[in-house]
Amino acid sequence: MHSDAPRYAPHDDRPGRREAVAVRPDGRRPGGPAWEALWLDAGTHRIPVRVYRPGAEASGWLVWAHGGSWQAGSLEHWHEPVMDLARVSGCTVVSTGYRLAPRYRHPAQLDDLLTALAWAEEQADGKPLAVGGDSAGGTLAACAALARRDRNEPLAAQVLAYPPLDPGCTAPAYTRDPGAFPAADDLRRAWRMYRGGAGTAVGGGVPLYSTPLEADRLTGLAPAVLAVGALDPVRDDVTEYARRLREAGASVRLRVFPRTPHAAFLAGDGPGQGNPRLRRWLGTTLRRHLTSPKETT
Repeated sequence: MHSDAPRYAPHDDRPGRREAVAVRPDGRRPGGPAWEALWLDAGTHRIPVRVYRPGAEASGWLVWAHGGSWQAGSLEHWHEPVMDLARVSGCTVVSTGYRLAPRYRHPAQLDDLLTALAWAEEQADGKPLAVGGDSAGGTLAACAALARRDRNEPLAAQVLAYPPLDPGCTAPAYTRDPGAFPAADDLRRAWRMYRGGAGTAVGGGVPLYSTPLEADRLTGLAPAVLAVGALDPVRDDVTEYARRLREAGASVRLRVFPRTPHAAFLAGDGPGQGNPRLRRWLGTTLRRHLTSPKETT
């Protein structure tokens, strides 16, 4: 792991005030948000985060979980894309690390994301709070939205970039292109490493799902902003989840990007680096939602 990654201790559920420690100096990229690195105290271990502040008046706060098949990914690797997301969305974005599989199984990852959300809510001082993530981080974000609903801790939005949702990888999109990333066999293996032998856990008296498809109801959830590429093997997972959310009465904005593969959130600018339009659509859609909360889709 990289320099922001903690050496995690075994986790327990002891209560304790979540606070930031070991603050590093702000950095600034020309034209980009100011940012700082923090550690959040989770009682038995610390969680690394980077906080990106877009300007004097943020439209809200967004806690972002990175991808990496629940086994990889880092705040450093996601630094530029998340900084861009903060700039486009106008939100203060908290990019959070979390304990990784297979050393740590579900619900460790979700617990860490919920800790980061609780800390961000304290800092937000009444501003709207949203959760989001890309790929495996999007799966965690969707599960965090369910846990927050069940704890009566509402969110302003859930922003999900191509989350895998079916541990069996059974939808037709998984076999449409045998060479597409992620391969179904690899993703099924990642699900096993992440979940171990169990799916739903319990924490704080509420279910902690490993995938939102385990939930018996999807009513009462935060408005959803979902994006996926047309060439992505998880495309059917995402479009089916959008359909289920709509049936449950949730507000949903879904966009399927043509000729776009998995991992598009990480795309950079410039020749040969891809096209960051998926990431920027997420940011602009969230900004519009937070500044026009009565808008429906």
